[in-house]
Amino acid sequence: REIQEEELRRFAARVAALLQGPELGPEAVDCLQRLHLTVAATKYPRKLDGKFVELLQTVLCSSKYTEQVQVLCAAILREMSPCNDLILSCDEIQDTKLLSLVLSVLLVQGNKKAEVSAVGQRIVKGLERRLPEGQSARYLLPVLSKVISLSPESLTEEQTNVVSKKMADWLRYASIQQGIPQSSGGFFSNPRTRQPGPVTEVDGAIATDFFTVLSLGQYYTQDQWLNVQAFSVLRNWLLCYGGQGLKTPESDDKSGMDMDRSVISAVSTSTSSRLLPPKDRLREKAFEYCQRLIEQSNRRPLKKDDGDLQKACLIEAVTIMDIICKQDSSYVYRTVSFLKILHGRISGDATYARALLPIAQFFLNHSKMAAVDSDAIYKHLFTDIPAQLFHNPSLAFEFVQFCKDNSQLFTETSSIFRQSFPNLFKFLAWNSPPLISEFVDLLPFLLDAGTAIEIFHLLLDLPCLTAALDIQLRSTALPTSEKAASDPAVKPATCLEAFRHPLYKSMFQYLLRTKSAPEDPPERLIPLRQLLGSLASSPRVVQCAETVPVLLELFFRVVAEFADGPLINQLVVLLLQRSDELYEIPAFKDNVYRVLGSQLVMLCKLHPALVVELSTEILEFSGTVSNIQNKEAIFTHVVWAIGEYMSVSYDKRCTVEQINRFFETLEAMLFEITQLRPLASTPSYAPRAISVLMATLTKLAARSQDLIPRVSMFLSKMRTFVQSPAVTAVYCEEDLEEILIRATELMNLLKMPSVAQFVFTPPVEVASTRFQREVNDSLPFALRIVTRLLEPAPGFMPG
Repeated sequence: REIQEEELRRFAARVAALLQGPELGPEAVDCLQRLHLTVAATKYPRKLDGKFVELLQTVLCSSKYTEQVQVLCAAILREMSPCNDLILSCDEIQDTKLLSLVLSVLLVQGNKKAEVSAVGQRIVKGLERRLPEGQSARYLLPVLSKVISLSPESLTEEQTNVVSKKMADWLRYASIQQGIPQSSGGFFSNPRTRQPGPVTEVDGAIATDFFTVLSLGQYYTQDQWLNVQAFSVLRNWLLCYGGQGLKTPESDDKSGMDMDRSVISAVSTSTSSRLLPPKDRLREKAFEYCQRLIEQSNRRPLKKDDGDLQKACLIEAVTIMDIICKQDSSYVYRTVSFLKILHGRISGDATYARALLPIAQFFLNHSKMAAVDSDAIYKHLFTDIPAQLFHNPSLAFEFVQFCKDNSQLFTETSSIFRQSFPNLFKFLAWNSPPLISEFVDLLPFLLDAGTAIEIFHLLLDLPCLTAALDIQLRSTALPTSEKAASDPAVKPATCLEAFRHPLYKSMFQYLLRTKSAPEDPPERLIPLRQLLGSLASSPRVVQCAETVPVLLELFFRVVAEFADGPLINQLVVLLLQRSDELYEIPAFKDNVYRVLGSQLVMLCKLHPALVVELSTEILEFSGTVSNIQNKEAIFTHVVWAIGEYMSVSYDKRCTVEQINRFFETLEAMLFEITQLRPLASTPSYAPRAISVLMATLTKLAARSQDLIPRVSMFLSKMRTFVQSPAVTAVYCEEDLEEILIRATELMNLLKMPSVAQFVFTPPVEVASTRFQREVNDSLPFALRIVTRLLEPAPGFMPG
């Protein structure tokens, strides 16, 4: 990466000299490899001399150079693309291997549909004709796959039919005899030893049915390679061309053929497959191929790698069968019973967990049409897999992606999806950063009036869940001798011991539950949160804690769309309660307090009557001095809500007695945090809390004017407070100045009670104006006007 342009130019000149020499040796190959690494190792395009690029193209197309040199030249040209002076042409190339290299360079010149289409035409032309001896179409299929991904419409209906015919034959009629090794002769060469034998299954048995990607041999024939490649591109091919086809001019006259496709397919078992249209015949052969793969996956492999291949092929086979059933519903009935048997066979094996996703996808798509009950399949998927395999990152991503893709369908067809949200959150708790965006999309589908409260608790306990999953994994890994239940009379010394201790066992079971349990009180987790405090600094727990504020904000946004008054009241009560019951991670608690405080304001705007209806709970919270210092973000918003909504204009049930109760509580709080204690250190409270308390007391006094003298006297003492040496040692000068300005402004406003009442409790018709919104937020405009009226600047003469 650090090679400069001049050094690269000199090196390219050296490579050019080697390429133009009489013969190429190992040095030329080594230099080409180094040059490829140099141009590929940076995201910035490297510049090579135009003549040198032309030389690379000449070498690529020349038959006198070795295959290795041609492959390296093509790789360098791909890295240098797009090339301004491209001289490559595929018109005269007959060798399929060279053709694939040239086409791969042409395809990376930019996604120009005309060029991509030309490449597609050339590939189909190569596949149509009879290839010379020694040539194989297998080098063209990877390039065709690239053409499909870049521009599916570049192939006409007639061309797709040609390829579909070929693919059907490659899938179904490959040889089941092994290929002949390419012997170089020699003393030990013996024609008898090179006779091909039959291919075998993964368990070593001789294959008696047709060849598939799971058939094994020491050497493979060309048609067997084509079989494997055809299967690798089959899914994309069916998605692009297996349905009704692209509307191209050439296909307009063939629309009649598509009209009766499903009818023809339905009777295909009694009709020669050769009579079927190419797309239907390919679907039939692909379906048979997938059935054979599923049968082969039941064999016990001799090698671990073959076992991994079995699972990958099983997933692909089920996915392709689902696509075929979408395109031709006559296959649904044949597939349902087949996949039910498969599910029964693999559902108990955790190593096949990923294969359960496409099976569930199939039943989601087709169970209604097939009139089968698929709840048992969904229940197993959502109950067992997350609980057992939450720690598998690739499965976690695929599982959550599957839920996200089908969330609308799940919420309409099965209640199991929403009931299983505690299990789904295990994926997030263990794999927080990678899955946060997926859960942002998924959470709205899990939320409704019945799940909101439980999900609220679960979000706040998410880091605790991460710690519990860690303990569960470690406990599972313990030797059997150490898994015995602990003595109930002895307090557990570690989290691992507590996992099996009768005192904590039910708490762990609740936190690690697999389905919704709204009737169980979350308060039972308080001792468990304290116990798991030793894991609070674990990186995985900390990462999980960082995702909670994001999801909490989303939670309240979604709940706001459907919540009624009783649910909002319940959430506010829980919000105040749970602020005392959080996992002990300081940064986590501060972030959660910030979110809960801001969301409390939103809930109050949705249902202002909650301040009156929950007056007991709000009084208790706002009357606790420790909340100012420990939960200032929530406390200030609660106090603001009291001042804003404890008014008869929002709720007719608001009485003078209630206003006086709130006033006395908040007055005692303000007195407590602003009284001067000469013999003790002055604790530091947030200036914002002091300002909000003063403003709220003023608002309440404006509504119960007997309280105005008490507030005015208190506000007049704030100058003494801010000038005290004990206070100035704790607060910065700017904060004290802001407190004094606010106290003066509020005191001046109370000198005109009618104006104060209008500012703080406006008539309904002006309550939503821009002026009033600004006043409610920070009171700057009205307060300063009143201050100027009552305290004119020096030299100011009224006109």
